[in-house]
Parts: sequence; structure tokens; C-alpha cells
Amino acid sequence: MPVYEYEHVGEACSLGAQFEHVQSIKDDALTVCPKCGRPVKRLISLPYISTPKGDSDLKGMGFTKLVKRDTGVYENVTQTGSESRYMEAGKPETMPHIHKKVSD
Repeated sequence: MPVYEYEHVGEACSLGAQFEHVQSIKDDALTVCPKCGRPVKRLISLPYISTPKGDSDLKGMGFTKLVKRDTGVYENVTQTGSESRYMEAGKPETMPHIHKKVSD
């Protein structure tokens, strides 16, 4: 069930000026406070989105990041185990071990 944020329009009650309320996504927005009956309005909240911050986060999540270093040469900055540090065009043995990172 989603948690919605509401704000009192005018004087607040014991819930405070702003409060959270758990309700179904199918329910209509509250127009009055469930505690005091005073008018409220629903606020628009920022969603929480987690994104990797750096190469180590990508590596920990099983991603491979290749950075172009020269024509046909890429550096594997998320190299693990026996993977080659550099991938070169036309040399399949330097490719990252995708089959070891991806599973069903």
C-alpha cells in the first residue's frame, strides 16, 4: 500500500502540519484529516530512485562497464576474476565473461 503525504490547510492538529497516511492507490485523496476533521491537501512527493554511484557499485550489481581507450580498444573498469583488463576488437578471448555474470 502506498504512503501519501498530506498537509493541513490552516491550523494543524496532533498529527502535525504534515502527516503521512497509508491508503490504497484506488482510494480518493483525503479532503479532511482523519484525526481532527480539518481540511487537508495531498502533497506531491519525490520518488526514491536508487542508482549506482560509481564503478564499484556497477561491479557489485554484476554490470560490465567498458571505457574507450583507443581505436578498437576498451578498458573493462569493472573487471572481475580472470577477465582481461582490456578488450580488443577481433580478439574474443579479451571479451568480458558475460555468461558468468548473467544467470536465470
